Order: sequence, then structure tokens, then C-alpha cells
Amino acid sequence: MAELKRIAVIHSDFQEKFGIPRQSNLIDSLKAEVIFEPGYRDPNEVIGLEGYSHLWLIWKFSENEAAGWSPMVYPPRLGGRTHVGVFATRSPFRPNPIGLSSVKLDQIEMREGVGPVLHISGADLLDGTPILDIKPYIRYTDSHPEAVSGFADRVKDKELKVIFPEEWLRVLPEGKRRPAVEILKQDPRPAYQNDPARRYGVAFAGYDIRFHVDGDVLTVCEVVPYHRGCHS
Repeated sequence: MAELKRIAVIHSDFQEKFGIPRQSNLIDSLKAEVIFEPGYRDPNEVIGLEGYSHLWLIWKFSENEAAGWSPMVYPPRLGGRTHVGVFATRSPFRPNPIGLSSVKLDQIEMREGVGPVLHISGADLLDGTPILDIKPYIRYTDSHPEAVSGFADRVKDKELKVIFPEEWLRVLPEGKRRPAVEILKQDPRPAYQNDPARRYGVAFAGYDIRFHVDGDVLTVCEVVPYHRGCHS
């Protein structure tokens, strides 16, 4: 089998895996850029792409290759106690570390010295994630409104109430405030952690957003500049 080549890399506001949405397009206010690798910067490669509103990104899980995989997994949205087959989930721990994300194409910029840059919305990828391929999303074949989505249908609307005091919200740049709140609504905690006294931290857009959760209410208690390893 031919070796898979990295054609691009994504630049997002997520410095760590904790807090990244569990699916793409859950938070449409999240912005990111796809920067092509030097061997794939020919503008001819993206001719016609501007006619599509959405794209498929095929990418590589770059942070967990050594972790291996298991035939059974415990989806967080099922409380971390119910196991299902790995191929019935979108777990990152798979036989081949490949991910698939549907994102919105906002703009194609021709940037000097870099070539085409894809500005996208709704990405669920860690900053620096390798992109293996890009394909256009085609509405009449890729959209199936009547599809049944297994256990995902039962848990898709679960959200937390977020209390984000104004003094901490103002610390974030204005364009990052809405996506930060939307990230927290999705409850980034591991399913097995429900201690209301425990403080968590989401690394987002260069900041560490610290919070605790009591029941269905998440309260932000501090926002500080992000430094790797500065929170539990």
C-alpha cells in the first residue's frame, strides 16, 4: 500500500485534546485555517473548490498513535460505562489513526509565500493536525436526513448550562467568546469524572479557561494565559 502523505496541516485554537468538540460542525463559530505543505501549494489544485460550501477533511490522529486500540470502547456520551464496538463509534483509538470531519469552507485566500489557504468553520481538530486529503461535500449524495444514528441520536442534545462571569469572559478576545461558551456547553469532561469540587481547564485560543461542574451547571472560575501543563 502506498504511504499516506501529509498534504496540509490545520491551524486551530485548540492546543490540547481536552475540550475539542466530539464531532465536527457542532460549533459553527469555531474558525481554523488549512495550510498546504510546500509540495501541494499549486493554486491549480484548488480551482473549482470555491464553488462548494462544505468540505470533507481526511486527517491523521497524531497524538495517540502509540496508545493502540481495542475492539470495544466506552463512549463518553453513554456515561463511560456502556461498551460498544469500535466501529460503532468515532473513537480516536482505531486500527488506523484516521479521522473524517465535515467543515464549512468560508474562503480561499491566496497568501504570499504560502499559496492557497482554506479558511474553515466547525473543525474539531487539534492545532497542527496533519491533513491527508480534502474532498468536496456533495449535498445530494453526502446528506441523508432520514438516516438513523444509533445511540448518538439519544444523546445529541445533551448540553450544560454555562455561567461565564463577565469579568472572565472579557479576558478572551471578542471573536473567541461565543465559541468558548459553546465548547463548555458540550461538557468536555471525561464521563467518569463528576466531582463538583474538581477544577478543570480547557486550553483554547491561547487561554486556559478554568471551571467546575455541579450537576448540569458549569461555572467558569478563572481565565488565564495558557501554558502547557498549567492545569489538571
